Amino acid sequence: MIVDGKTIAEEIYAELGSRISRAHLTLGLISAGESAVTRSFVNLKKRVAQRLGVTMRHEELSSSASTGDVIDAIAALSPSVNGLIVQLPLPKTVHAETVFLAMPSERDVDALNYTAPEKDPLVLPPVVAAILEILKRTRVEVSGKRTVVLGEGRLVGAPAATVLKERGANVSVVTRSKGNTRDLLRADIIVSGVGSPHLIKPEMIKDGVVLIDAGTSESGGSVVGDADPACAKKASVFTPVPGGVGPIAVAMIFKNLLALAEHGQEAQAL
Repeated sequence: MIVDGKTIAEEIYAELGSRISRAHLTLGLISAGESAVTRSFVNLKKRVAQRLGVTMRHEELSSSASTGDVIDAIAALSPSVNGLIVQLPLPKTVHAETVFLAMPSERDVDALNYTAPEKDPLVLPPVVAAILEILKRTRVEVSGKRTVVLGEGRLVGAPAATVLKERGANVSVVTRSKGNTRDLLRADIIVSGVGSPHLIKPEMIKDGVVLIDAGTSESGGSVVGDADPACAKKASVFTPVPGGVGPIAVAMIFKNLLALAEHGQEAQAL
């Protein structure tokens, strides 16, 4: 089964109904520097925001922006928005971990601090929420399954490993410095978020594997995933890039935005 992320995203928007438009929400977005992948995701979020009646405030910083510049932008935008996104990746001039920890949990649409013990995020990271949505809709049972997560980034790998472990999966994480891609051949479920074009080849996976490709990178001017599209022939569930996890994750951003806004209203009412 090839997952149609656009159709699932449309169903999520329909479920949200008029709640978003009635809430008069504002989403802040901070970006620094630009690449094809970054530009693609920023433009997509803007289009969806316009469609849903969400006001978007975009603060564009230069590719030479410092850690302090990004933190200052967070502080400046936070009071006037319901939710806030720091678009990744950030330039090498920015210490990303410091930026993540500076994000107010009540504005953290991406749940950047989901795996940080001193934080208690109010929502799941959108990509992880999208992965869970896909597993639910394709009726994939996670508990007890051999699961390999490629990468341990803040938006995909690290939180995905945490959430899947919490749901009973036997999870191993593979990065450049630990684990081995040979583990993929025994995996029942694979979640990849490394951003390496077509890293996963059909001969590296077993028949019937659930392959969730949440990696995006630029190759030849196009956005591609971590998995070779030919893997779809062996997988029982396969998410293409583009059109798989991405559209659902964007829908989850706006679902999270609404949840944060409603939580804020409840807190003020107490």
